[in-house]
Amino acid sequence: MNPASMKRVFNFSAGPAVLPEEVLAQAAAEMLDWHGSGMSVMEMSHRGKEFISIYEAAVRDFRELLNVPANYRILFLQGGGIGENAIVPLNLVGRKAQPATVDFIQTGSWSSKSLKEARKYANVNVAASSEAEKFAGIPARDTWKLSKDAAYVHICTNETIDGVEFQFAPDVAADTNGAPLVADMSSHILSRAVDVSKYGVIFGGAQKNIGPAGLTIVIVREDLIGHALPICPSAFEWKLVDDNNSMYNTPPTYAIYIAGLVFQWLKRQGGVAAMEERNIAKAKLLYDTLDSTGFYSNRIAKECRSRMNVPFFLRDESLNDTFLAGAKERGLVQLKGHKSVGGMRASIYNAMPIEGVQALVDYLKDFEKAHG
Repeated sequence: MNPASMKRVFNFSAGPAVLPEEVLAQAAAEMLDWHGSGMSVMEMSHRGKEFISIYEAAVRDFRELLNVPANYRILFLQGGGIGENAIVPLNLVGRKAQPATVDFIQTGSWSSKSLKEARKYANVNVAASSEAEKFAGIPARDTWKLSKDAAYVHICTNETIDGVEFQFAPDVAADTNGAPLVADMSSHILSRAVDVSKYGVIFGGAQKNIGPAGLTIVIVREDLIGHALPICPSAFEWKLVDDNNSMYNTPPTYAIYIAGLVFQWLKRQGGVAAMEERNIAKAKLLYDTLDSTGFYSNRIAKECRSRMNVPFFLRDESLNDTFLAGAKERGLVQLKGHKSVGGMRASIYNAMPIEGVQALVDYLKDFEKAHG
């Protein structure tokens, strides 16, 4: 098939998710021969000078985009966010006398998975939870019941499934009793400005807002490296990974390459600040439409709504299948909500153009006219 004749859809998948067309086109052009090397990136040794140059550029651009301070290390690992749910405690709880305690702020499905995994390696204190409210918001900070000497405090700053996003960064002195703050930012990293210095560790799987599945990025403050429990697998021990520039074992080379292309694309768009402006506009367009009618609903407190993942429900859920079929006919795909929540979900990451959100808004209005 001639690529020029192919029709691209608007892909609202939560992950693996939409990538910038410019990036895909560049990767296609370089597939057989990267920069005159005569090799595909897929074929390169991870220790060869060609791939090392790709890796070093990716780290440099990522550090620049997020303004990562010099005393933080950037690690490229495997295992995804679920893997980090174990890797984080394996690397951090050893800082405290055993058995150590870890505090969790439970705001949705992903923080719930994280605390369940952490229980294998530490005592877990659920310092605050919105589970009783069906994860419709974030517990007020003055209700957090923190431990006196926790190894760290864990939050998920954007709950991909539930559509809840922290619109503030907790203050270490006031909100964590001085314990390092660990943030799972898998589904909104690089979508908004972040003061990295407020966090001890930031991690995220790349497949939602950065690149293909297989790559996990960890930003960790230097003083938090070197405390791994003896049972921590070598490939996931942050000190070993850092000492070997993320090459202790073979990293996900092609995923790093694509992520690097995305970083370059983001810089051409004006960086994170410019993307945040676009993301605010896209989210407002969609939420304003959902709020303008009783035909659809979003159940998340307005001050906690995610800019990246927008769950919504039809008033008459017997129309769900009809809605999804009609959306597909219009080139709007992957709108079905997560099986644990139901309804619909539109993920509008950096690479989703505002034209895609407008097309969805137009369809929402047309579907309501036809079935309201």
